[in-house]
Amino acid sequence: MSSDLHIELIEKINSKTAKIGVIGLGYVGLPLVIAFSKAGFDVVGFDIDDEKVNLLNRGESYIKHIDITPIKQNSKFKATSDFSKLSEVDVIIICVPTPLNRYREPDMSFVLNTGETISRYLRRGQIVVLESTVYPGATDEDLRPVLEKSGLKAGVDFFLAFSPEREDPGNKGFSLSNIPKVVGGYTEKCLEVAKALYSKVVAKVVPVSTTRTAEAVKLLENIYRSVNIALVNELKMLFDRMGIDIWEVIEAAKTKPFGFQAFYPGPGLGGHCIPIDPFYLTWKAREYDFQTRFIELAGEINTYMPYYVVQKTIEALNRKGKSISGARILLLGLAYKKDVDDARESPAFKLMELFEEKGAVVDYNDPYIPLLPKTRKYKANSKRSVPLTEENLSKYDCVVIVTDHSVYDPDFIVRHANLVVDTRGLIKDKNEKVVKA
Repeated sequence: MSSDLHIELIEKINSKTAKIGVIGLGYVGLPLVIAFSKAGFDVVGFDIDDEKVNLLNRGESYIKHIDITPIKQNSKFKATSDFSKLSEVDVIIICVPTPLNRYREPDMSFVLNTGETISRYLRRGQIVVLESTVYPGATDEDLRPVLEKSGLKAGVDFFLAFSPEREDPGNKGFSLSNIPKVVGGYTEKCLEVAKALYSKVVAKVVPVSTTRTAEAVKLLENIYRSVNIALVNELKMLFDRMGIDIWEVIEAAKTKPFGFQAFYPGPGLGGHCIPIDPFYLTWKAREYDFQTRFIELAGEINTYMPYYVVQKTIEALNRKGKSISGARILLLGLAYKKDVDDARESPAFKLMELFEEKGAVVDYNDPYIPLLPKTRKYKANSKRSVPLTEENLSKYDCVVIVTDHSVYDPDFIVRHANLVVDTRGLIKDKNEKVVKA
């Protein structure tokens, strides 16, 4: 019977009569909704945030860099907060957050609570795919038993797979459609269904032997970045003492056509992946009596960077006869990376907190984020982005460049600011007003 279900679902996917359900309509889920809508599928988007649901149903986007035209053109698309409609779809893709708790341990509550909800409506012949970043074993060992509370068995009555998201917000060269999609299935039949599913919206599907392997792929990708960013952050601090510009070093090093890939230092890690994902593996490794020293060291270095920036700012102010207490500081950029409106895990929040703890008065400018958003870690307040004018730049004791948005004109900033602490290498020319940090 499971063989018939497997073939039947693949046939529905191939004929595009399968109905797609995506849970979590954020930076990962929304591109999936768009991709399946564009491919001609009937799509339902699920989210607990009624504001997101209402905006999408009105044809409005809440993420600036994501064009939702395909959704508006898909008369079959519907966003909803009614999860009972999960029983009406053939495909359920989970795209919910997997943050860390205060002890840097994985918070799987969003995934497992979603699994509990799915289990109430799960029916035979559906496939459930987890895209949220997790530790190896989470799909099989943690999510599967929750789904099987439905009385249905994975690989027999329904199909289960893991496929890590590979979104890079703001990257115009790569989108979901042209980024290879790694897929692992709980069983061979689960994998075959998942391959058929994603082949309809991506140029290349990369099947791996198990869900655990697929989960490990995602972690390797982001640990690789975390470790290399930590390396250049450490070298930045060392080279600063040696009077060497790390950005000049990197620019020269990357002319080597083999054996080197450029990574860049900054004020700390941001985004939904790199600051979080490595610690998922670190936590899981304890189960195997293994200490991930390399990963943890990289985490320590990257976590320290905001403190380093604050110390460099204090020293720069002191040289001008200014105290950090009472100093007026303007942070340029709240987003975690350039040219996006995504502030998740941005080091700007930590910098703001540290400066304010030391008595500074802190404002920010970010053309993409007009109002300071609420975060899980930091208390929200009523700060708004201040206009980047000659008058505003000149009234602050120090301007700290946190995000190198393309709209920021380094000459304009240097001309009108009293002091600039540049954490991103935005300002290329040497100037007595500028301190690299």
